[in-house]
Amino acid sequence: MSGFSSEERAAPFTLEYRVFLKNEKGQYISPFHDIPIYADKDVFHMVVEVPRWSNAKMEIATKDPLNPIKQDVKKGKLRYVANLFPYKGYIWNYGAIPQTWEDPGHNDKHTGCCGDNDPIDVCEIGSKVCARGEIIRVKILGILAMIDEGETDWKVIAINVEDPDAANYNDINDVKRLKPGYLEATVDWFRRYKVPDGKPENQFAFNAEFKDKDFAVDIIKSTHDYWRALVTKKTDGKGISCMNTTVSESPFQCDPDAAKAIVDSWISGSITRKTKGISLEYKLILLHLICLKALDVKVVALNL
Repeated sequence: MSGFSSEERAAPFTLEYRVFLKNEKGQYISPFHDIPIYADKDVFHMVVEVPRWSNAKMEIATKDPLNPIKQDVKKGKLRYVANLFPYKGYIWNYGAIPQTWEDPGHNDKHTGCCGDNDPIDVCEIGSKVCARGEIIRVKILGILAMIDEGETDWKVIAINVEDPDAANYNDINDVKRLKPGYLEATVDWFRRYKVPDGKPENQFAFNAEFKDKDFAVDIIKSTHDYWRALVTKKTDGKGISCMNTTVSESPFQCDPDAAKAIVDSWISGSITRKTKGISLEYKLILLHLICLKALDVKVVALNL
């Protein structure tokens, strides 16, 4: 067991819906910044955003304080992926590795494109359908270099270490051998999943071939370095919330009470989804966090 837990707020499939994460003490944390990248030697943590076979496009809210999971919104509408024949929704448990960041200011030497400004994505291929907000421990098997609308968007292939067959999977060739057709289906899915929305097919580096475990781990480690530069304010996050409760070298660290204030205000309805402003209560909380140096924003921006 990971010791982490999740807490849902508001109804699923609404603009207000959020999944907040807690540590083993029941304190609210950021799944982006506070969950360690490593669960054990050669084992990584994964934040499950989208359970296999589901369609709602859920993601870590990188610009919200504490980075809860929410449903992505495009032009004011909640986003869903289409059932792309012959697939039903996402064909793996989909999520992200915490404490990683694909830097939009870094031009990747492998793809020739800059990062997509998100934590690195993971496709977990085990037999269990995981829950949204679940934190699992995964073995890295390989990686796919997708180029999404001109941005580098790595897709890590991994398996839950608690899967009954996990011992049989140690590199990308094991996936080819034991799950014939699965990797080809993965490329096909990522290539075409935006086409029903009127977008062009996605492109890939390396001729859409998967790279092995060692290559994947090196990429993950590089995104961890970019994340550390982000959270220690050595890189401009351009609106990303780096509020955290555990990263001691980060100027954005805050105490658990400040983190709880964010969630309590969301629960009580003080945090609204207004497009042209935010509530007075939330402004006061933000001001408190600014005093704690937990948020890198200017007071004047809050119109206080």
